Amino acid sequence: MTKAQQLPFDLGHREAFAREDLWVSSANADAVAWLDKYPAWGAPALVIYGPPASGKTHLCHVWQKTAGALMVSGADIARLAAANDFPKATIVDDAEKLAGDAALETALFHFYNRAKEESAHVLLTGTHAPKEWNLSVPDLKSRLLAAPAAAVGAPDEQLMTVVLAKLFSDRQLVVSQEVISFILPRLERSFAALRAIASDIDRKALAEKRPVTIPLVREILQEQGKLF
Repeated sequence: MTKAQQLPFDLGHREAFAREDLWVSSANADAVAWLDKYPAWGAPALVIYGPPASGKTHLCHVWQKTAGALMVSGADIARLAAANDFPKATIVDDAEKLAGDAALETALFHFYNRAKEESAHVLLTGTHAPKEWNLSVPDLKSRLLAAPAAAVGAPDEQLMTVVLAKLFSDRQLVVSQEVISFILPRLERSFAALRAIASDIDRKALAEKRPVTIPLVREILQEQGKLF
């Protein structure tokens, strides 16, 4: 499996969602392996779940390109389930948000059944595993619990290093490995935290016309109460 870099970006920066931008690590290897199995999922649906900003959207875009998938929202599901030209591959990002709405759950249930009839595939994402989705439609719940599911975990140290370095690079910031090594132990292990600190450093360095050094980073972390 070819390794590349996974990059969550701030709005205003190019979002690199290609497969070559995807760095495979222990945090996402299971999910990537399932996507690589397509179409041999053994079920019409695959669920990928993990915390916000963990790279699920990137995985969706990688599969979208591979499968020619259609990205849909909850409002589209009922219409597509009855459409003559049913899509062969569909992505329902944040599908967990449909839980608790009986009408949308019922629509997703019919959509799942139609996908099975058409030998089509649906990629669903959520923050939690399907068993925690608080679904109210029993038939939908049973189908999603039977579908394969893969977790995307918090990034490991290697992945955090790569992502942070690339976040700086895309902001055209020259940052040494020494600075990155100073930052990482002082952040929570999440892509959201990496994205936030890169943005904060970029903003301060630009405003004060300073290079990115440990003293500059220390000031930011002190202001945020993260320095220890």
